[in-house]
Amino acid sequence: MDPRQDRFEIAFFDVETTFPNPPGQRIAILEFGAILVCPKTLEVLQPYSTLVRPADPSLISSLPERSNGITPDAIASAPPFADIADTVFDILHGRIWAGHNILEFDCARIREAFAEIGQPAPEPKGTIDSLALLTQRFGRRAGDMKLASLATYFGLGQQTHRSLDDVRMNLEVLKYCATVLFLESGLPDIFTVNRWEMCSAASVSEGSSGYARFMEPDELYCSRLKIRYGISTRFVDQAGRPRLSFVVDASQSLCTVLDACEVVAKKLFEDSRSNSEWNPVVTRQSGNDPAARLRIPTVEFGDVDQYATEMYRKEPSGDIQKLEFVRFDVAKLDSLLKPGTFVDAFLSLDPYDYEQSAGIRLVAKKLIIHSE
Repeated sequence: MDPRQDRFEIAFFDVETTFPNPPGQRIAILEFGAILVCPKTLEVLQPYSTLVRPADPSLISSLPERSNGITPDAIASAPPFADIADTVFDILHGRIWAGHNILEFDCARIREAFAEIGQPAPEPKGTIDSLALLTQRFGRRAGDMKLASLATYFGLGQQTHRSLDDVRMNLEVLKYCATVLFLESGLPDIFTVNRWEMCSAASVSEGSSGYARFMEPDELYCSRLKIRYGISTRFVDQAGRPRLSFVVDASQSLCTVLDACEVVAKKLFEDSRSNSEWNPVVTRQSGNDPAARLRIPTVEFGDVDQYATEMYRKEPSGDIQKLEFVRFDVAKLDSLLKPGTFVDAFLSLDPYDYEQSAGIRLVAKKLIIHSE
């Protein structure tokens, strides 16, 4: 590619990586795949993919066999990242970057890979994360909005978890979503969208405490939930960050809503013929009142991890002040979300089916923490 030409193309890319095991272990790129796409015609101008050999040999020897062809033998004979760095830089630098969940994962892996070989990382002209974009514009009508779920929704086949295949699938998913949204905007009275069938299943109240209702098709509002267990950091995500969550008492109102939602979600899950184990969204144990776990997602902005949940403190006077976190501070968060504290929560219901486990996650979009 001629570096002097106007870099107008969109660079769709994806990386396949090792999984941090144990948690906190460095993540290494195993495959890089990209296509350059003309934004006016969606013509694919230049595909590129390659396996990548990690610098740490132990990451190869401990690599599990994968059905998609990314095997220890294949990785052992692949070039190291230093050998492909110039090509990757030329594909990405100065172009718009696009991909599914790239803001949280792929962009960070690219920057880490360049830092490890002591070279400056490419910089984008702009970034399009299709996970965030489609969740906002398309709603959660395809469940957890992962690439595999979207592909299944549109009948595009199985995700292979190979970089170039996933990039091409991502582009096809965007085309299908754009078409549906275009049709709906042109004839809104005919194409009525019920993003969550479960939203109409229940909407009840229970006085001033434990009240639960849907604000929008994919947003559940719950007032004065009492925290039973504070912040848990037991699990980690693909980037090695703790998956933050806490447990609240589930009122009768909240249980009624979530149980109705679960009936619909579980029916869709059973229709998909998945072999995963279904985890109830409401925990009911003998001798204890019902409980539910709320998740606090994290996102990466540059080199800084931040909470994706908006958080506010409500004083006894009724004044509400937004809480600002300059860094990822689990200890501070734990001091705010202590057992016995009441919170108002705006939640999204996120169905998942991952690693033989399925269910509905309650993801906190906004929390109002009562100071009492």
